[in-house]
Amino acid sequence: MKPDIPVKRKQYTKEYKLDAVSLVLDQGHTTSEVSRSLEISANMLRRWIREYQADEADQSFRSNGKLTPEQEEIQSDNQQQSQTTCVREQAESTV
Repeated sequence: MKPDIPVKRKQYTKEYKLDAVSLVLDQGHTTSEVSRSLEISANMLRRWIREYQADEADQSFRSNGKLTPEQEEIQSDNQQQSQTTCVREQAESTV
């Protein structure tokens, strides 16, 4: 019996996904043609197209928990505010 070897999922870059979507939406190829030529699942390509079309703020394909620089800045600001509030509440409770 073979030991359980974890299967690493293939990850695609944002540019790769946008290029694949562009082949369908901008260049008129079918999802079947594109998925066959790129050797990816047609269902995955359709999902990428749905995600692209649903997103109007150019935030498509930011998966894996990665934040944009703007989101990182907001998160940092929120953490600082939270710490300031906590210190202020402690100071007020000792008065």
